[in-house]
Amino acid sequence: MQLQDKVAVVTGAASGLGLGSCRALAAAGARIVGFDRDADRLAALRDALGEQAMTAVVDVADEASVKAGIDQAMAAFGAVHVAVNCAGVADSAKTVSKGEPFPLTTWNKVIAVNLTGTFNIIRFAAVAMMRNAPDGDTGERGVIINTSSGAAWQGQVGQAAYAASKAGVMGLTLPVARDLAEHGIRVVSIAPGLFDTAMVAGLPPKVSQSIVDRMILYPNRMGRPDEFAALVRHIAENTYLNATTISVDAGARMQAR
Repeated sequence: MQLQDKVAVVTGAASGLGLGSCRALAAAGARIVGFDRDADRLAALRDALGEQAMTAVVDVADEASVKAGIDQAMAAFGAVHVAVNCAGVADSAKTVSKGEPFPLTTWNKVIAVNLTGTFNIIRFAAVAMMRNAPDGDTGERGVIINTSSGAAWQGQVGQAAYAASKAGVMGLTLPVARDLAEHGIRVVSIAPGLFDTAMVAGLPPKVSQSIVDRMILYPNRMGRPDEFAALVRHIAENTYLNATTISVDAGARMQAR
């Protein structure tokens, strides 16, 4: 897909991987629709990108909120061609801790945002994409890019909910791609390893470096959001990528802790 003048919806757009994706897609000429729950940071994104972008406060776990957000995108730009799911949470707890079971409220929150939220965007974005005229050369109408994680198969202590949610994202990639193939819509997921985002920003430097030294092969550092975003752009532009999950992790192998 040629991204010039296409419309890209990005969740988690106000920070981290989502913000990096917004910048990369905008640099390729796409118009950006940023969804997040942080209104102040969304305003900063809108100011930075100007008329090339619109933003909306959207809770991906809430059906009505997602529908309203997609409706706003359609009203502002008339189409949705790309959807990038970056919204996520990483709340953790052990299955049993100090004799108490994993709090179900934590489980429900993580699954609601990471898995149900991803599918909410998928289904409403796909409806919008189906209205697009097929590309004259490829027949493509849209592409959906999801964020899984290396934790999907290498989950650490305390990551039962997070790992399950990200494995779910990976698991839905193929069947949803099969569902949407007849409409010319591709579905690809990315499984990032350890990235320098808000989820790890609060760690002391010595702890961060210890994680890098123990788990990452090469380059010996955490990933940058722009490196994730470069893969997002490539997936959008490479029409032959479909129905798969791609790791971007510098060869990282997660240890138990």
